[in-house]
Amino acid sequence: MKKALIVWGGWDGHEPQQVADIFAEILRGEQYEVEVSDTLEAFADREKLLGLDLIVPVWTMGQIEQQLVDNVSAAVQNGTGLAGCHGGMCDSFRNNVDWQFMTGGQWVAHPGNDGVNYTVEIRQGSSPLVEGIANFEVSTEQYYLHIDPAVEVLATTRFPVVNGPHATNKAVDMPVVWTKRWGLGRVYYNSLGHHADIVALPQVKELMRRGLLWAAEGKTYAESATQDLQNIGSYSGMADSQ
Repeated sequence: MKKALIVWGGWDGHEPQQVADIFAEILRGEQYEVEVSDTLEAFADREKLLGLDLIVPVWTMGQIEQQLVDNVSAAVQNGTGLAGCHGGMCDSFRNNVDWQFMTGGQWVAHPGNDGVNYTVEIRQGSSPLVEGIANFEVSTEQYYLHIDPAVEVLATTRFPVVNGPHATNKAVDMPVVWTKRWGLGRVYYNSLGHHADIVALPQVKELMRRGLLWAAEGKTYAESATQDLQNIGSYSGMADSQ
């Protein structure tokens, strides 16, 4: 049975407990063993994190000890998946650039605040993670993020929709959903999810379900790759001794 850890907390405005409950329901429905924690100390046991298939942060803003970030990073580099949404993953720990590097982006603005009507445009053919999902409309915060150029973009939204100092620039397509790699691990992010009702939208919930499972499945491939490297090393050592 695959194992997942969901850690929620930070700013209450993003309804972290309710969002964590949705993710726990999804994963338990997929026969995962799920632990849910409301403290960052859940990241303190590095060996435990290394043994997980998936880590799901649901923590907006706040502060985190560097050692805890290092523990999560070590686990992901060794194949543990990392997946999350909205401010719960890419507006966590604004002062920690290592977290931002690992997750692939950082929130900087949501022009118009909550209730902006916009289209989430799926990049058809970009990944099986979005296969069969059509473009859809939402009314929520439209996240403007600073993005790692290494991410693989699966969905976007067009800016500007509302007026602001950014509107005098040319129109840009801002990533909404992306994947990236961190060492041997898989990272998945979806900028939707300002409140739990947005996460519960059919399209968003399905995107998250696929992303959570995809990130967790990377552990199997990571273990296989590690074993292959060990086998190559053993073979080379035998050859050198002959």
